[in-house]
Amino acid sequence: MTETKANPLGSAPIGKLMIKFAIPSIIAMLVGALYNIVDQLFIGHAIGTLGNAATNVAFPFTTSCLALALLFGIGGASCFNLSLGRGNKEAAPYFMGNAVTMLIVCGTFLLVIAQLFLEPLLLMFGSPADVLPYAIPYVRITSIGFPFLLLGTGGGHLMRADGSPKMTMISNITGAIINVVLDALFVLVFRWGMEGAALATIIGQAASAGIVLNYMRHLKSVEITKHHFIPNFKYLKDITAIGMASFFNQLAMMVVQIALNNSLKYYGALSVYGESIPIACAGIVMKVNQIFFSVIIGIAQGSQPVESFNYGAGNYKRVRDAYKLATITGCAISFCSFIIFQTMPRQLLALFGDGSPEYFEFGTKAFRIMLFFTWFNALQPITSTFFTSIGKSIKGVFLSMTRQILFLLPLVLILPRFIGIEGVLYAGPVADFSAGICAIVMAVLEFKKMGK
Repeated sequence: MTETKANPLGSAPIGKLMIKFAIPSIIAMLVGALYNIVDQLFIGHAIGTLGNAATNVAFPFTTSCLALALLFGIGGASCFNLSLGRGNKEAAPYFMGNAVTMLIVCGTFLLVIAQLFLEPLLLMFGSPADVLPYAIPYVRITSIGFPFLLLGTGGGHLMRADGSPKMTMISNITGAIINVVLDALFVLVFRWGMEGAALATIIGQAASAGIVLNYMRHLKSVEITKHHFIPNFKYLKDITAIGMASFFNQLAMMVVQIALNNSLKYYGALSVYGESIPIACAGIVMKVNQIFFSVIIGIAQGSQPVESFNYGAGNYKRVRDAYKLATITGCAISFCSFIIFQTMPRQLLALFGDGSPEYFEFGTKAFRIMLFFTWFNALQPITSTFFTSIGKSIKGVFLSMTRQILFLLPLVLILPRFIGIEGVLYAGPVADFSAGICAIVMAVLEFKKMGK
Protein backbone atom coordinates (compact mmCIF):
# COMPACT_ATOMS: atom_id res chain seq x y z
CA MET A 1 0.00 0.00 0.00
CA THR A 2 2.91 2.34 0.74
CA GLU A 3 4.25 1.79 -2.78
CA THR A 4 0.82 2.58 -4.24
CA LYS A 5 0.57 5.87 -2.36
CA ALA A 6 4.16 6.82 -3.18
CA ASN A 7 3.76 6.22 -6.90
CA PRO A 8 1.65 8.90 -8.68
CA LEU A 9 0.16 6.16 -10.89
CA GLY A 10 -1.79 5.05 -7.84
CA SER A 11 -2.85 8.45 -6.50
CA ALA A 12 -2.66 11.32 -9.03
CA PRO A 13 -5.85 12.38 -10.91
CA ILE A 14 -6.60 10.06 -13.85
CA GLY A 15 -7.04 12.93 -16.29
CA LYS A 16 -3.69 14.44 -15.35
CA LEU A 17 -1.93 11.08 -15.70
CA MET A 18 -3.57 10.43 -19.07
CA ILE A 19 -2.37 13.80 -20.34
CA LYS A 20 1.13 13.13 -19.02
CA PHE A 21 1.42 9.71 -20.64
CA ALA A 22 -0.93 9.90 -23.62
CA ILE A 23 0.17 13.17 -25.22
CA PRO A 24 3.86 12.24 -25.48
CA SER A 25 2.76 8.78 -26.61
CA ILE A 26 0.50 10.26 -29.29
CA ILE A 27 3.30 12.51 -30.51
CA ALA A 28 5.68 9.57 -30.52
CA MET A 29 3.24 7.43 -32.51
CA LEU A 30 2.52 10.24 -34.96
CA VAL A 31 6.19 10.79 -35.48
CA GLY A 32 6.66 7.06 -36.00
CA ALA A 33 3.95 7.11 -38.67
CA LEU A 34 5.83 9.92 -40.39
CA TYR A 35 8.71 7.56 -41.17
CA ASN A 36 6.52 5.80 -43.71
CA ILE A 37 4.30 8.61 -44.90
CA VAL A 38 7.14 11.11 -45.44
CA ASP A 39 8.94 8.63 -47.69
CA GLN A 40 5.77 8.16 -49.67
CA LEU A 41 5.16 11.91 -49.97
CA PHE A 42 8.59 12.54 -51.48
CA ILE A 43 8.56 9.37 -53.58
CA GLY A 44 5.08 10.16 -54.92
CA HIS A 45 6.18 13.57 -56.18
CA ALA A 46 9.58 12.42 -57.47
CA ILE A 47 8.65 9.05 -59.00
CA GLY A 48 4.85 8.76 -59.14
CA THR A 49 2.38 5.90 -58.94
CA LEU A 50 4.94 3.09 -59.28
CA GLY A 51 7.00 4.55 -56.43
CA ASN A 52 3.90 4.76 -54.24
CA ALA A 53 3.06 1.16 -55.08
CA ALA A 54 6.62 0.11 -54.20
CA THR A 55 6.38 1.53 -50.67
CA ASN A 56 3.10 -0.34 -50.21
CA VAL A 57 4.41 -3.77 -51.24
CA ALA A 58 7.41 -3.14 -48.98
CA PHE A 59 5.21 -2.26 -46.00
CA PRO A 60 4.83 -5.85 -44.68
CA PHE A 61 8.54 -5.69 -43.78
CA THR A 62 7.87 -2.65 -41.60
CA THR A 63 4.83 -4.31 -40.06
CA SER A 64 6.84 -7.40 -39.12
CA CYS A 65 9.37 -5.11 -37.38
CA LEU A 66 6.60 -3.33 -35.51
CA ALA A 67 5.10 -6.67 -34.45
CA LEU A 68 8.33 -7.71 -32.73
CA ALA A 69 8.91 -4.20 -31.35
CA LEU A 70 5.49 -4.27 -29.69
CA LEU A 71 5.92 -7.87 -28.50
CA PHE A 72 8.96 -6.97 -26.41
CA GLY A 73 8.27 -3.24 -25.99
CA ILE A 74 4.70 -3.39 -24.68
CA GLY A 75 5.28 -6.80 -23.08
CA GLY A 76 8.34 -5.55 -21.24
CA ALA A 77 6.68 -2.26 -20.28
CA SER A 78 3.56 -3.95 -18.91
CA CYS A 79 5.55 -6.51 -16.91
CA PHE A 80 7.78 -3.72 -15.59
CA ASN A 81 4.78 -1.66 -14.38
CA LEU A 82 2.97 -4.71 -12.99
CA SER A 83 6.10 -5.62 -10.99
CA LEU A 84 6.40 -2.11 -9.57
CA GLY A 85 2.67 -2.05 -8.77
CA ARG A 86 3.10 -5.26 -6.78
CA GLY A 87 6.16 -3.87 -5.01
CA ASN A 88 8.57 -6.32 -6.67
CA LYS A 89 11.50 -4.05 -7.56
CA GLU A 90 13.95 -6.93 -7.91
CA ALA A 91 12.23 -8.43 -10.96
CA ALA A 92 11.43 -5.13 -12.70
CA PRO A 93 14.89 -4.41 -14.22
CA TYR A 94 15.08 -7.94 -15.66
CA PHE A 95 11.96 -7.26 -17.71
CA MET A 96 13.49 -4.06 -19.01
CA GLY A 97 16.92 -5.52 -19.84
CA ASN A 98 15.63 -8.71 -21.44
CA ALA A 99 13.25 -6.70 -23.63
CA VAL A 100 16.09 -4.48 -24.93
CA THR A 101 18.26 -7.48 -25.77
CA MET A 102 15.50 -9.24 -27.70
CA LEU A 103 14.68 -6.09 -29.68
CA ILE A 104 18.25 -5.97 -30.98
CA VAL A 105 18.45 -9.73 -31.65
CA CYS A 106 15.13 -9.87 -33.53
CA GLY A 107 15.96 -6.79 -35.60
CA THR A 108 19.20 -8.39 -36.72
CA PHE A 109 17.38 -11.63 -37.59
CA LEU A 110 14.86 -9.77 -39.79
CA LEU A 111 17.70 -7.90 -41.50
CA VAL A 112 19.33 -11.20 -42.53
CA ILE A 113 16.03 -12.66 -43.78
CA ALA A 114 15.27 -9.58 -45.88
CA GLN A 115 18.72 -9.52 -47.47
CA LEU A 116 18.68 -13.23 -48.33
CA PHE A 117 15.13 -13.56 -49.67
CA LEU A 118 14.19 -10.05 -50.82
CA GLU A 119 12.81 -10.60 -54.32
CA PRO A 120 10.71 -13.72 -53.59
CA LEU A 121 9.30 -12.01 -50.48
CA LEU A 122 8.31 -8.90 -52.46
CA LEU A 123 6.59 -11.08 -55.06
CA MET A 124 4.76 -12.88 -52.26
CA PHE A 125 3.73 -9.47 -50.88
CA GLY A 126 1.93 -8.75 -54.18
CA SER A 127 4.45 -6.68 -56.14
CA PRO A 128 3.61 -6.27 -59.85
CA ALA A 129 6.53 -6.75 -62.24
CA ASP A 130 6.80 -3.04 -63.06
CA VAL A 131 7.01 -2.15 -59.34
CA LEU A 132 9.88 -4.53 -58.44
CA PRO A 133 12.69 -2.28 -59.80
CA TYR A 134 11.58 0.39 -57.32
CA ALA A 135 10.82 -1.88 -54.35
CA ILE A 136 14.04 -3.94 -54.37
CA PRO A 137 16.56 -1.09 -53.86
CA TYR A 138 14.26 0.56 -51.33
CA VAL A 139 14.00 -2.50 -49.07
CA ARG A 140 17.62 -3.54 -49.63
CA ILE A 141 18.63 -0.34 -47.82
CA THR A 142 15.78 0.06 -45.30
CA SER A 143 16.33 -3.49 -44.00
CA ILE A 144 19.73 -2.35 -42.67
CA GLY A 145 17.76 -0.19 -40.25
CA PHE A 146 15.54 -2.99 -38.89
CA PRO A 147 17.53 -3.35 -35.61
CA PHE A 148 17.31 0.43 -35.15
CA LEU A 149 13.59 0.43 -35.92
CA LEU A 150 12.85 -2.29 -33.36
CA LEU A 151 14.98 -0.69 -30.66
CA GLY A 152 13.63 2.81 -31.27
CA THR A 153 9.98 1.69 -31.33
CA GLY A 154 10.07 -0.93 -28.58
CA GLY A 155 12.43 1.11 -26.44
CA GLY A 156 9.99 4.00 -26.51
CA HIS A 157 7.45 1.88 -24.62
CA LEU A 158 10.10 0.90 -22.07
CA MET A 159 11.12 4.51 -21.42
CA ARG A 160 7.46 5.47 -21.02
CA ALA A 161 6.97 2.65 -18.50
CA ASP A 162 9.91 4.02 -16.51
CA GLY A 163 8.03 7.30 -16.15
CA SER A 164 9.76 9.15 -19.00
CA PRO A 165 7.18 9.65 -21.78
CA LYS A 166 8.98 12.84 -22.81
CA MET A 167 12.12 10.87 -23.63
CA THR A 168 10.04 8.62 -25.88
CA MET A 169 8.75 11.73 -27.61
CA ILE A 170 12.26 13.20 -27.95
CA SER A 171 13.59 9.94 -29.38
CA ASN A 172 10.92 9.74 -32.04
CA ILE A 173 10.90 13.43 -32.92
CA THR A 174 14.68 13.47 -33.34
CA GLY A 175 14.58 10.55 -35.75
CA ALA A 176 11.63 11.97 -37.67
CA ILE A 177 13.17 15.42 -38.14
CA ILE A 178 16.37 13.84 -39.43
CA ASN A 179 14.30 11.66 -41.77
CA VAL A 180 12.30 14.59 -43.19
CA VAL A 181 15.34 16.81 -43.73
CA LEU A 182 17.38 14.06 -45.36
CA ASP A 183 14.40 12.92 -47.47
CA ALA A 184 14.14 16.41 -48.96
CA LEU A 185 17.90 16.54 -49.52
CA PHE A 186 18.42 13.03 -50.90
CA VAL A 187 15.24 12.73 -53.00
CA LEU A 188 14.51 16.26 -54.23
CA VAL A 189 18.00 17.81 -54.31
CA PHE A 190 20.37 14.89 -54.99
CA ARG A 191 17.74 12.96 -57.01
CA TRP A 192 18.64 9.64 -55.42
CA GLY A 193 15.07 8.33 -55.77
CA MET A 194 14.03 5.24 -53.79
CA GLU A 195 17.58 4.74 -52.49
CA GLY A 196 17.67 8.28 -51.11
CA ALA A 197 14.37 7.87 -49.27
CA ALA A 198 15.55 4.58 -47.80
CA LEU A 199 18.87 6.02 -46.65
CA ALA A 200 17.14 8.95 -44.96
CA THR A 201 14.89 6.52 -43.11
CA ILE A 202 17.63 4.36 -41.60
CA ILE A 203 19.72 7.36 -40.50
CA GLY A 204 16.69 8.74 -38.61
CA GLN A 205 15.99 5.34 -37.06
CA ALA A 206 19.62 5.02 -35.93
CA ALA A 207 19.38 8.36 -34.12
CA SER A 208 16.23 7.25 -32.24
CA ALA A 209 17.81 3.93 -31.27
CA GLY A 210 20.90 5.74 -29.95
CA ILE A 211 18.75 7.81 -27.59
CA VAL A 212 17.07 4.66 -26.27
CA LEU A 213 20.38 2.91 -25.62
CA ASN A 214 21.74 5.92 -23.78
CA TYR A 215 18.61 6.13 -21.59
CA MET A 216 18.77 2.45 -20.69
CA ARG A 217 22.08 3.00 -18.90
CA HIS A 218 20.33 4.88 -16.07
CA LEU A 219 16.66 4.13 -15.33
CA LYS A 220 14.59 6.34 -13.02
CA SER A 221 12.58 3.71 -11.16
CA VAL A 222 15.16 0.99 -10.56
CA GLU A 223 18.87 0.35 -10.92
CA ILE A 224 19.81 -1.68 -14.01
CA THR A 225 23.12 -3.50 -14.59
CA LYS A 226 24.69 -5.66 -17.30
CA HIS A 227 23.34 -8.97 -15.97
CA HIS A 228 19.76 -7.71 -16.35
CA PHE A 229 20.29 -7.75 -20.15
CA ILE A 230 21.19 -11.45 -20.28
CA PRO A 231 18.17 -13.33 -21.76
CA ASN A 232 16.32 -15.32 -19.12
CA PHE A 233 13.47 -17.64 -20.07
CA LYS A 234 11.60 -16.92 -16.84
CA TYR A 235 11.23 -13.23 -17.69
CA LEU A 236 10.95 -13.63 -21.46
CA LYS A 237 8.01 -15.98 -20.94
CA ASP A 238 6.09 -13.31 -19.03
CA ILE A 239 7.08 -10.56 -21.49
CA THR A 240 5.93 -12.50 -24.54
CA ALA A 241 2.71 -13.60 -22.84
CA ILE A 242 1.75 -9.98 -22.15
CA GLY A 243 3.03 -8.58 -25.44
CA MET A 244 1.43 -11.31 -27.53
CA ALA A 245 -1.78 -9.35 -28.14
CA SER A 246 0.02 -6.43 -29.76
CA PHE A 247 2.34 -8.81 -31.61
CA PHE A 248 -0.49 -10.82 -33.13
CA ASN A 249 -2.36 -7.64 -34.00
CA GLN A 250 0.59 -6.42 -36.09
CA LEU A 251 1.24 -9.89 -37.48
CA ALA A 252 -2.40 -10.10 -38.51
CA MET A 253 -2.06 -6.71 -40.18
CA MET A 254 0.89 -8.04 -42.17
CA VAL A 255 -1.06 -11.09 -43.33
CA VAL A 256 -3.98 -8.89 -44.33
CA GLN A 257 -1.67 -6.46 -46.15
CA ILE A 258 -0.24 -9.31 -48.19
CA ALA A 259 -3.71 -10.70 -49.00
CA LEU A 260 -4.96 -7.18 -49.78
CA ASN A 261 -2.06 -6.42 -52.15
CA ASN A 262 -2.51 -9.70 -54.00
CA SER A 263 -6.29 -9.20 -54.28
CA LEU A 264 -5.83 -5.64 -55.52
CA LYS A 265 -3.27 -6.83 -58.04
CA TYR A 266 -5.45 -9.68 -59.32
CA TYR A 267 -8.80 -7.89 -59.48
CA GLY A 268 -7.17 -4.62 -60.53
CA ALA A 269 -5.83 -6.37 -63.63
CA LEU A 270 -9.42 -7.35 -64.47
CA SER A 271 -10.64 -3.75 -64.13
CA VAL A 272 -9.96 -0.42 -65.86
CA TYR A 273 -7.48 0.51 -63.11
CA GLY A 274 -4.77 -2.08 -63.83
CA GLU A 275 -2.45 -3.75 -61.29
CA SER A 276 -0.48 -0.82 -59.88
CA ILE A 277 -3.10 1.92 -59.33
CA PRO A 278 -5.19 0.01 -56.73
CA ILE A 279 -2.03 -1.02 -54.81
CA ALA A 280 -0.69 2.56 -54.83
CA CYS A 281 -4.05 4.05 -53.72
CA ALA A 282 -4.65 1.47 -51.01
CA GLY A 283 -1.16 2.16 -49.69
CA ILE A 284 -1.90 5.87 -49.44
CA VAL A 285 -5.23 5.22 -47.71
CA MET A 286 -3.55 2.96 -45.14
CA LYS A 287 -0.70 5.41 -44.54
CA VAL A 288 -3.08 8.34 -44.04
CA ASN A 289 -5.29 6.21 -41.80
CA GLN A 290 -2.16 5.27 -39.87
CA ILE A 291 -1.82 8.91 -38.81
CA PHE A 292 -5.32 8.85 -37.28
CA PHE A 293 -4.72 5.40 -35.84
CA SER A 294 -1.46 6.55 -34.29
CA VAL A 295 -3.47 8.97 -32.16
CA ILE A 296 -5.76 6.16 -31.02
CA ILE A 297 -2.85 3.83 -30.28
CA GLY A 298 -1.12 6.65 -28.44
CA ILE A 299 -4.18 7.14 -26.24
CA ALA A 300 -4.32 3.40 -25.56
CA GLN A 301 -0.62 3.28 -24.72
CA GLY A 302 -0.98 6.35 -22.51
CA SER A 303 -3.56 4.49 -20.45
CA GLN A 304 -1.35 1.37 -20.17
CA PRO A 305 0.85 2.41 -17.20
CA VAL A 306 -2.21 3.66 -15.27
CA GLU A 307 -4.21 0.49 -15.92
CA SER A 308 -1.28 -1.88 -15.26
CA PHE A 309 -0.15 -0.29 -12.00
CA ASN A 310 -3.63 0.09 -10.49
CA TYR A 311 -4.75 -3.38 -11.52
CA GLY A 312 -1.60 -4.79 -9.91
CA ALA A 313 -2.40 -2.71 -6.79
CA GLY A 314 -6.04 -3.86 -6.74
CA ASN A 315 -7.45 -0.35 -7.32
CA TYR A 316 -10.06 -1.31 -9.88
CA LYS A 317 -11.99 1.97 -9.89
CA ARG A 318 -8.94 3.77 -11.27
CA VAL A 319 -8.56 1.06 -13.90
CA ARG A 320 -12.17 1.61 -14.98
CA ASP A 321 -11.78 5.40 -15.01
CA ALA A 322 -8.64 5.23 -17.16
CA TYR A 323 -10.30 2.93 -19.70
CA LYS A 324 -13.44 5.08 -19.83
CA LEU A 325 -11.46 8.28 -20.44
CA ALA A 326 -9.37 6.61 -23.17
CA THR A 327 -12.50 5.30 -24.91
CA ILE A 328 -14.40 8.60 -24.88
CA THR A 329 -11.38 10.54 -26.16
CA GLY A 330 -10.61 7.94 -28.83
CA CYS A 331 -14.18 7.88 -30.17
CA ALA A 332 -14.30 11.69 -30.39
CA ILE A 333 -11.09 11.77 -32.43
CA SER A 334 -12.35 8.90 -34.58
CA PHE A 335 -15.45 10.86 -35.56
CA CYS A 336 -13.38 13.89 -36.59
CA SER A 337 -11.19 11.66 -38.76
CA PHE A 338 -14.28 10.12 -40.37
CA ILE A 339 -15.47 13.58 -41.45
CA ILE A 340 -12.09 14.39 -43.02
CA PHE A 341 -11.85 11.10 -44.90
CA GLN A 342 -15.37 11.45 -46.32
CA THR A 343 -15.13 15.09 -47.38
CA MET A 344 -11.49 15.52 -48.52
CA PRO A 345 -10.31 12.30 -50.20
CA ARG A 346 -9.11 13.92 -53.45
CA GLN A 347 -7.16 16.59 -51.57
CA LEU A 348 -5.48 13.90 -49.47
CA LEU A 349 -4.52 11.94 -52.59
CA ALA A 350 -3.08 15.06 -54.22
CA LEU A 351 -0.58 15.38 -51.36
CA PHE A 352 1.17 12.28 -52.72
CA GLY A 353 1.68 13.56 -56.26
CA ASP A 354 -0.28 13.62 -59.49
CA GLY A 355 -1.88 10.74 -61.33
CA SER A 356 -4.29 9.65 -64.02
CA PRO A 357 -8.08 10.18 -63.80
CA GLU A 358 -8.38 6.47 -62.95
CA TYR A 359 -5.90 6.96 -60.10
CA PHE A 360 -7.98 9.72 -58.51
CA GLU A 361 -11.24 7.90 -59.18
CA PHE A 362 -10.13 4.72 -57.42
CA GLY A 363 -8.34 6.59 -54.64
CA THR A 364 -11.40 8.69 -53.79
CA LYS A 365 -13.55 5.60 -53.72
CA ALA A 366 -11.02 3.79 -51.53
CA PHE A 367 -10.94 6.56 -48.91
CA ARG A 368 -14.71 6.80 -48.62
CA ILE A 369 -15.45 3.07 -48.57
CA MET A 370 -12.49 1.56 -46.73
CA LEU A 371 -12.62 4.12 -43.90
CA PHE A 372 -16.39 4.43 -43.56
CA PHE A 373 -16.45 3.01 -40.02
CA THR A 374 -13.41 4.97 -38.84
CA TRP A 375 -15.68 6.63 -36.28
CA PHE A 376 -16.23 3.24 -34.62
CA ASN A 377 -12.89 1.45 -34.80
CA ALA A 378 -11.15 3.17 -31.86
CA LEU A 379 -12.83 0.68 -29.54
CA GLN A 380 -10.91 -2.38 -30.65
CA PRO A 381 -7.28 -1.17 -30.13
CA ILE A 382 -8.08 0.64 -26.87
CA THR A 383 -9.85 -2.40 -25.43
CA SER A 384 -7.17 -4.81 -26.67
CA THR A 385 -4.49 -2.69 -24.97
CA PHE A 386 -6.62 -2.62 -21.82
CA PHE A 387 -6.65 -6.42 -21.61
CA THR A 388 -2.90 -6.48 -22.25
CA SER A 389 -2.33 -3.91 -19.50
CA ILE A 390 -4.14 -5.92 -16.85
CA GLY A 391 -2.36 -9.16 -17.76
CA LYS A 392 -5.30 -10.84 -19.57
CA SER A 393 -3.12 -11.77 -22.53
CA ILE A 394 -5.42 -14.41 -24.04
CA LYS A 395 -8.34 -11.98 -24.23
CA GLY A 396 -6.02 -9.31 -25.59
CA VAL A 397 -4.71 -11.65 -28.28
CA PHE A 398 -8.21 -12.69 -29.32
CA LEU A 399 -9.50 -9.14 -29.51
CA SER A 400 -6.43 -7.90 -31.36
CA MET A 401 -7.06 -10.54 -34.02
CA THR A 402 -10.81 -10.02 -34.44
CA ARG A 403 -10.63 -7.24 -37.03
CA GLN A 404 -7.68 -8.52 -39.06
CA ILE A 405 -7.97 -12.30 -39.03
CA LEU A 406 -11.51 -13.15 -37.94
CA PHE A 407 -13.28 -10.57 -40.13
CA LEU A 408 -11.09 -8.66 -42.61
CA LEU A 409 -9.01 -11.47 -44.10
CA PRO A 410 -11.98 -13.71 -45.04
CA LEU A 411 -13.89 -10.71 -46.40
CA VAL A 412 -10.93 -9.62 -48.57
CA LEU A 413 -10.83 -13.09 -50.08
CA ILE A 414 -14.61 -13.63 -50.46
CA LEU A 415 -16.29 -10.32 -51.36
CA PRO A 416 -14.29 -9.62 -54.57
CA ARG A 417 -15.51 -12.92 -56.01
CA PHE A 418 -19.00 -11.43 -56.13
CA ILE A 419 -18.50 -7.68 -56.74
CA GLY A 420 -14.98 -7.43 -58.16
CA ILE A 421 -12.34 -5.04 -56.90
CA GLU A 422 -14.88 -2.99 -54.92
CA GLY A 423 -15.33 -6.04 -52.71
CA VAL A 424 -11.78 -5.50 -51.44
CA LEU A 425 -12.77 -1.98 -50.38
CA TYR A 426 -16.02 -2.98 -48.65
CA ALA A 427 -14.20 -5.57 -46.54
CA GLY A 428 -12.70 -2.77 -44.40
CA PRO A 429 -15.84 -1.14 -42.96
CA VAL A 430 -17.57 -4.47 -42.32
CA ALA A 431 -14.54 -5.67 -40.34
CA ASP A 432 -14.28 -2.39 -38.40
CA PHE A 433 -17.91 -2.53 -37.30
CA SER A 434 -17.76 -6.21 -36.31
CA ALA A 435 -14.54 -5.76 -34.28
CA GLY A 436 -16.02 -2.74 -32.49
CA ILE A 437 -19.04 -4.77 -31.37
CA CYS A 438 -16.75 -7.52 -30.03
CA ALA A 439 -14.73 -4.94 -28.07
CA ILE A 440 -17.85 -3.50 -26.43
CA VAL A 441 -19.15 -6.93 -25.37
CA MET A 442 -15.79 -8.10 -23.97
CA ALA A 443 -15.16 -4.86 -22.05
CA VAL A 444 -18.62 -4.85 -20.45
CA LEU A 445 -18.23 -8.47 -19.31
CA GLU A 446 -14.72 -7.84 -17.92
CA PHE A 447 -15.74 -4.82 -15.87
CA LYS A 448 -18.76 -6.66 -14.45
CA LYS A 449 -16.43 -9.44 -13.37
CA MET A 450 -13.88 -6.94 -12.01
CA GLY A 451 -16.56 -5.23 -9.95
CA LYS A 452 -17.35 -8.49 -8.18
